[in-house]
Amino acid sequence: MFARRIAVVGTGYVGLTTGACLASLGHRVVCADIDVAKVERLRRGVVDILEPGLPELVVEGLAAGRLEFVVGAREAVVRPEEELPVEVVFLCVPTPMGAGGAADLSAVRAVSAEVAQLLPSGCVVVNKSTVPVGTAEATAKLLNRRDVAVVSNPEFLREGSAVRDFLHPDRIVVGCDAQDAAERVAALYAKLGAPVVLTDAASAEMVKYAANCFLAMKLSYVNAVAELCDVLGADVGAVTEGMGYDRRIGQAFLEPGPGWGGSCLPKDTEAMVAVAAAAGRELLIVSASIATNERQRALMVAKIRDAVGGSLAGLRIGLLGLTFKAGTDDLRDSPALAVAALLRGEGAELTAFDPGCPVPVAGVTDAVTVVGEPLLVAKDAAALVVLTEWPQFRSLDWAAMGAAMAIRIVVDTRNLLDPDVLRRAGLSWVGVGRR
Repeated sequence: MFARRIAVVGTGYVGLTTGACLASLGHRVVCADIDVAKVERLRRGVVDILEPGLPELVVEGLAAGRLEFVVGAREAVVRPEEELPVEVVFLCVPTPMGAGGAADLSAVRAVSAEVAQLLPSGCVVVNKSTVPVGTAEATAKLLNRRDVAVVSNPEFLREGSAVRDFLHPDRIVVGCDAQDAAERVAALYAKLGAPVVLTDAASAEMVKYAANCFLAMKLSYVNAVAELCDVLGADVGAVTEGMGYDRRIGQAFLEPGPGWGGSCLPKDTEAMVAVAAAAGRELLIVSASIATNERQRALMVAKIRDAVGGSLAGLRIGLLGLTFKAGTDDLRDSPALAVAALLRGEGAELTAFDPGCPVPVAGVTDAVTVVGEPLLVAKDAAALVVLTEWPQFRSLDWAAMGAAMAIRIVVDTRNLLDPDVLRRAGLSWVGVGRR
């Protein structure tokens, strides 16, 4: 494998993981960000993101001289004269949900315009961010450089396991109408030995949306099945086990919960629906999945309300978990926060503990009182609600938690805890779709 000189614009989850992992594969990587303070921290090896293995890779890359951090895309693309020019530029900038659910591509356009005339001839620009079909073509028109190819190379990184997902991928998808440019980008990952899908840019862009929408539909489906299990007296754990052994279905994404969230699924499903609408089509199955997800949060509140006797007004409710999933500190579109907002709207007094969010976040966690230890959540609580599947919640001192509560009820929206353990500690357990 040939080592390449790479620029990565953006140091969020995707950008920083991409830069650090590519450096670990032997490439020379320069990562750029507009946040001066963040760049200074990264130069010292300080990683703000809670992502297992990422701080170690950053420190290793800095020490080896293969990883560098600069302020601004220009500094990443225009290298000192004594250095070889950049060969590949990864765009890893935010593409949040914009008006009408469509992806906001303003950051992609701004960076493309900034570097258009600075790129060396023969350079390849890679859209790594999740972008709608046609973005590679639009980026190429904006660059207006026939000597620069634009490639779509979507990421499939899960927060909390991003480094592992990058270094042990299920597949590498690379799309470009110029075969040589696609092959150059695919070669960056040669050491990984993963299956490579070489296709056109539009198909590569569609892969990411199609995959995420499918996962969202699977999660909404299992939540709907869990609701039916509650009504009919079936056990969703046995049902999903029986389903999961079918190789056409698989075991993954068959765990019910308070709904799906995070930085990807909500915006990607909305973007897919918006793309379809712009093309004069309706993706009814994706729209139904979004509606089912919204309804799931209300169903969890109803389950909590029923557990405490029919009214939440004035009751102290303890929340275990605020992040959208375990293993991350990300609160974006967290179903836990959505449920908390609904509980607060019904007059509940909320106290929360989350290992990934030990202190309040202004403007985000305002509806709850964030505390630093689980026992404070239990104090005088009318019920405890498990909202994030942190494994350490299983090993809490449940006898002590119960003793601190006003009413010994645990509503487990993740089916995380062992009901027998809680019952032996004198607590009532309520799950989702469980007998």
